[in-house]
Amino acid sequence: MSLHSTGVVFAGLFSLLPLGIAAQAALPPAGQTTQVQTTQTPPSTPPATPPSAQAPQTFKSEIIQRVLVKVNGEAFTQTDLERLQTETLAQQNQQANVKDAQTDSVLQRRLQQITPGILVKAVDDMLLVQKARELGYKMSDDQYKKLVDNIKADNHLNDEQFKAALVQEGLTQEQLRKNLEQGYLEQAVQQTEVMGHSQMTEQEARQYYNSHQSEFMTPARVVLREILVSVSTSQSGGQTTFSAGSDEAAREKANQIHDRLTKGEDFAKVAAEVSDSATKTSGGVIGAVNVADMSDTLRPIIDALKPGDFTTPIRTPRGYQILKLDSRSETQPKPFDDVRDQIAQKIYEARVGGETQKYLQKLRAQALIEWKDQNLKDMYDKQMSEKAAGGRP
Repeated sequence: MSLHSTGVVFAGLFSLLPLGIAAQAALPPAGQTTQVQTTQTPPSTPPATPPSAQAPQTFKSEIIQRVLVKVNGEAFTQTDLERLQTETLAQQNQQANVKDAQTDSVLQRRLQQITPGILVKAVDDMLLVQKARELGYKMSDDQYKKLVDNIKADNHLNDEQFKAALVQEGLTQEQLRKNLEQGYLEQAVQQTEVMGHSQMTEQEARQYYNSHQSEFMTPARVVLREILVSVSTSQSGGQTTFSAGSDEAAREKANQIHDRLTKGEDFAKVAAEVSDSATKTSGGVIGAVNVADMSDTLRPIIDALKPGDFTTPIRTPRGYQILKLDSRSETQPKPFDDVRDQIAQKIYEARVGGETQKYLQKLRAQALIEWKDQNLKDMYDKQMSEKAAGGRP
């Protein structure tokens, strides 16, 4: 079950990797050791014998974390990398609908492909979050609750289902809050520091509107009325059937109604009198229908009508239907003032990526980035070089 919130998506995580595969993508160079904290376990009671006669004291070793890189003193660890690798592989598998287990060699190759991009994004994310905190941004308890409520609403989850989904995703409440807060802080910097000083001018908005009018078109629509003469049906062997007699009777009745309309009787009045549809209470009004949503069979019939015209009886699954065209509106652009907010959002989305990268370029130049793993540093540097060569900051 995937959990969604504004601007944040948690893909379903599942066991993709054999034990140790993710870690092998970034093994420490020969001779490098993992940080270990060693603490002495004190005896529960004072020694009853001289120290020289005591049994050897026991020690407990606790794995802290293997630090891969520090960004302005903040550590990015082996565990962080493995988590991001697993999430990325899961998302790729989900998008490609990959369900079969993969060999170690295939996973190793995929990890080598995705890890450089993961490292660059991880460092950039840390820089943005650090900058947000430096500027005093924080996510309040109320804001966190609102985001969680959005997740529940978007996924139609009650409290118990939400807790079960967290377990299925392998997330604790603390991890969820950390993830949401990271996204929140990154967006805060983008919106206020990166794009906050880049205002859309009226000229830019007009230019976008004129060159992208296809994005702001109202669909061609028709307003229809109906008169329905239903055909009695029955169920037989799990299938809906009707008798030839009932069909013929309904067709004859529909033809008689059509004759009345042809002689000039008011469509709405006749519909209210004889229609078997619930629309009879409104004079048969179906309402506005997008022409593009009509079936290939019905569209040419309606296209041939002029406002005020009606069809001959049409056999439909419900029975015999007579349709009247009340009005027609062709496809046309929405007024500029009606879509100005949409244009602003589209321009923002088009700019935010590039402007954020320019902002990150400044943050990287000012940051102290200390790599503890030369192999990963080489991956990172190569990825950054390729981005620069491709014209991206």
